[in-house]
Amino acid sequence: MALWDGRFSGGPAEEMVVFSECLGIDMQMWPDDIAGSKAHAQMLGEVGILTADEVSTLHAGLDRVADELESGAYEPGPETEDIHMAVESRLTEIVGDVGRKLHTARSRNDQVATDVRLWLKARLQLLSLTQMDLVNALIERVEADGQTLMPGFTHLQRGQPILLGHHLLAYAWMVKRDVERVVSCMERVDWSPLGAGAMAGTPHPINRHRTSELLGFSGPIDNAMDAVASRDHMLEAAAACSIAMVHLSRMAEELVVWSTAEFAFVRMGDGYATGSSIMPQKRNPDAAELVRGKAGRVFGDLTALLTMCKALPLAYNRDLQEDREQLFDAVHTTIACARITAGMWRTLEVRGDRYEDALIGDFLLATELADYLVTKNVPFREAHHVSGSIVAWCEEQGGNFKLLNAAKLAEFHPAFEPDAMDWMDPRSAAERRNSFGGTASSEIARQVDALKAWAEGF
Repeated sequence: MALWDGRFSGGPAEEMVVFSECLGIDMQMWPDDIAGSKAHAQMLGEVGILTADEVSTLHAGLDRVADELESGAYEPGPETEDIHMAVESRLTEIVGDVGRKLHTARSRNDQVATDVRLWLKARLQLLSLTQMDLVNALIERVEADGQTLMPGFTHLQRGQPILLGHHLLAYAWMVKRDVERVVSCMERVDWSPLGAGAMAGTPHPINRHRTSELLGFSGPIDNAMDAVASRDHMLEAAAACSIAMVHLSRMAEELVVWSTAEFAFVRMGDGYATGSSIMPQKRNPDAAELVRGKAGRVFGDLTALLTMCKALPLAYNRDLQEDREQLFDAVHTTIACARITAGMWRTLEVRGDRYEDALIGDFLLATELADYLVTKNVPFREAHHVSGSIVAWCEEQGGNFKLLNAAKLAEFHPAFEPDAMDWMDPRSAAERRNSFGGTASSEIARQVDALKAWAEGF
């Protein structure tokens, strides 16, 4: 028998029961539903709607339902429709008619909104901690291999010599902002819908501030209709996950590329690589590829939520039943991907000598020639043109900057002096870039200290 069957002469069609149930996804929230029900019962007792004995009976009954759900002794079927009806039905079987009083001054609309917020608070906290661990993993890799010389790329073409620590710290700062987005989202999740009813509140003398306090919320949502109909907190959480997945997928892509024989810059840890069923030599970066692929899945979750809420009239509509599957998937997937990415960085082997010789004479030093001329009071645009001409000459000769010497440089511009050749060392070029945020070792150290200080205060 449905809990809303008084209005109807018959029950729903069997296919409607199957079509409309959301118990499968809602089962993730049973601890939250039990917690909300216990808080609601306690408040009803405190305001005199329930007696102390009734509250005690309900609490004991809810504890038993929780034990049965946790052990698997109680497995609600699709006829219960959702977790709220599943809990209330079993509770009433255990404690009798007093179980029917529990729903006083609340609706499934505010129940599900409360359950989701409780679930989301805990998972966003876990997500932020997982992302913090990723920041720490990147810092550990910087401290281990940050002095490794490498090309800095734009358009996936060699641009300027940098240190690996500079590259990794760019990601660390991105993930730091991901953490901050999640923490900021938690502030807006942390408000209680419980007691809002279907949309208009209740005539009963309830105390929503009390249930908010009991459940650890910052307070009750001010407007009852907003409490049950809004989903912007879910959209924000899914958006924060999507942005985080953008960063995780960018890291994943670079790990895939760097681990190829063509780049030969890193070797994936055994725990995060797989082989081939037919090609014995293969060492596939599957963990990184899966992270890269799962980013699209999270983006799809956000798109589905946005589409679901678009143009939806107030207050509650059954469309919103579909929100949890997308939200839960986005959060679970992002947590898993952040964990895997931290593991990849921690077990990675970096070939520290890969570019030490390869960058000597490379055209990525062209900017150094231009910057040298600027130090001799040559306008940058003129210096840029001169450096480009030198690149063109080297290409015509079939070589690179190894063809140059001080005398040859002077043929291109009289401002070139013998010390210009000192600017052609790739590692020195990286170290010269010591402006705030630059690739120099001193700036890498400063950024590591700054991120550690932030992490300690988190």
